[in-house]
Amino acid sequence: MVHKPVCTSIDRGPSFGSVQDMLNELMDGHGIVLRRDAIAAGYDDNALARYVRAGVITRLRQGAYVECARWAGLDQAGRHDTLSRAVLQQYDDSVALSHDSAVVRLEGPTYGLELGDVHLTHLPITTGRRNVAGIVHHEGSIRVLDVTRKDNDWLTSAARTVLDVAMLRGVEAGIVVADDFLRRGLTSKEELWQVYECVKDWPGALILRLVIERSDGRAESVGESLGRELFRRHRVPMPVPQFEVFRPNGSLAGRTDWAWPKYKCLGEFDGKEKYLRLRRPGESLTDTILREKKREDLLRELTGWSFIRLVWSDLFVGEQTAARVLAAFSRAAA
Repeated sequence: MVHKPVCTSIDRGPSFGSVQDMLNELMDGHGIVLRRDAIAAGYDDNALARYVRAGVITRLRQGAYVECARWAGLDQAGRHDTLSRAVLQQYDDSVALSHDSAVVRLEGPTYGLELGDVHLTHLPITTGRRNVAGIVHHEGSIRVLDVTRKDNDWLTSAARTVLDVAMLRGVEAGIVVADDFLRRGLTSKEELWQVYECVKDWPGALILRLVIERSDGRAESVGESLGRELFRRHRVPMPVPQFEVFRPNGSLAGRTDWAWPKYKCLGEFDGKEKYLRLRRPGESLTDTILREKKREDLLRELTGWSFIRLVWSDLFVGEQTAARVLAAFSRAAA
C-alpha cells in the first residue's frame, strides 16, 4: 500500500532554530529529506519522528520525508513528481522514470494515468523485480532514443514515454500524451515511428500504430484530443483543427479549435484550463469568459456559420454529443 503523507501540527516540538538548521542542512530543492542523510548528519530516528509529530516534515515512503509546507502547496501531479524524485534518490543511475511518472516529469497531461505508484524502467535488463512499496518496476530493452536526462535524473524519452503509456493505459491516454508532446516539440511523428519499430513485437504494441497515426500536435488541450476521438468513434466528419477566421481587411479575427467548412460550422471545447490559459494579467475569470463570448459572436458574424461548444460532460455521452453536432450540420444545410 502506498503511504499517503499527512501533515499535522502540535503545540510543542523542536525549536525554530533547530528545525531551520535541520531543513537547511538536509532538505534538497524540492523539500525532500532522506533518512540516510539525516543519520549521516547526526540525527536519529527519534529526532525525525519528533519533526514529523511537530508538522515540520511528513513521511513520503520508507526512508524519505518531505517538508510539510512544500507538500501542502502541491497538486496531484506535483506530489507524484516529488515522490518520484525521492524514489530516484534512493536508487542509483541504473533506473529511469518511465510510463506515468515520466509523463509527469515532462509536464504532460495526466488524463487516463494512475499516479499512485512510481514507475521505473531498469536500464540494464534484470529479472525477478517485484513491485513493492508503491514502485512499479518495468523491464525491457533500452536504446539511445529511449532515454533522456532531466533535472539530473534519467527518464524515458518523450517518444518512448508515449508508447509505454499507450501500451499500459490504452489508445486514448496514449493519444492525449502524444498530442501534447507533439505540440510542445518534445517529439515528432518520425521519432515515434522510429521507436515503434523497436517495440512493435512487444505485448500490447498492436495499438501503437493507431496512436501514432491519430495523434496530432495541433490539439491544444486534453479536451480537444478527446473531442477529436469522439468524432472519429461516432462517425462525425473529422474537423479542421485550429481554424483561422479573417476580417475583410485580411487581419486575423480569431481561431477555433475545430471547423467543418463543408457544413458551415465552427467548434470549441470549453474547459477551465482553456480560460486560465486565455486569461490576461489583471483580468477576472468573468472578464475572460465575456471576452471569449464576444470573440465567438464576431466569428459567427464574419462567417455566417453556426457555432457549437463542447464541455467535459459532453465527452462522456458520445452518442448524444455526436447527434448534437450532426444536427448542427443539418440545420446549416437547410
